[in-house]
Amino acid sequence: MKTAAHSKLFVFILFLSYFTFNSNAQSSKNVERIVKKVEAAMGGVTNYNNTKFIKWDFAKRVLYWNKWTGDVRIESPKDTLTILVNVNTLKGKAFKGKQPVTNQATLKKLLQKGKNWWINDSYWLVMPWKLQDPGVTLAYKKTETLKNGNTADVLQLTFNAVGVTPQNKYYVYVDQTDNLIKQWAFFTNFNDETPRFTMPWDNYQNVGTILLSFNRSEFGPTNVVVKQAFNEKLFTDVVYE
Repeated sequence: MKTAAHSKLFVFILFLSYFTFNSNAQSSKNVERIVKKVEAAMGGVTNYNNTKFIKWDFAKRVLYWNKWTGDVRIESPKDTLTILVNVNTLKGKAFKGKQPVTNQATLKKLLQKGKNWWINDSYWLVMPWKLQDPGVTLAYKKTETLKNGNTADVLQLTFNAVGVTPQNKYYVYVDQTDNLIKQWAFFTNFNDETPRFTMPWDNYQNVGTILLSFNRSEFGPTNVVVKQAFNEKLFTDVVYE
């Protein structure tokens, strides 16, 4: 027989479950709304998808990316290394100086290295466009005041078996005033309480039909070029001019 206490406890559990479900649903809805605002502020998903070619410098490397085909050229002058790899198929070529790498085992490693570099280096440039990629889990954490005095929505990014280091975690800070990400924090492991670094995501500039953040006040990508027409030999020949 149910007592009055049991009945009250059952009603409380139902209420708590309902409240938790609604809170989670509302939080998810808020995240979706915030992401849509970020995308719109940066030019819109259609314009980003229609952007064909991006070139940028990062960490002493120069990268060229045909977004439509997945072809990537990475030049690392300090290694006298050029890697031409399709990041979708992992097929391509590598050169030490102007000499092609012919050893297949070495070539395979270099092509994987090239893809890993591209994954890391492109994330520093186009992360705001990748908030809802497959394998990415977004959660709303809090609001926080930015250095410019504006209030930011803080979103947490964790990963499920995607990327080179899926154990990482990020916080991104979306300025409520203009809906642009103005800061990010990187955590080496998803259960870390203290970030390894927190850096600005600033100096947004119009390139093509989208906005990108580069030449920042702190470390990040530089010398960004966005085009629709380019020399196709970039992705097939070590010397392309």
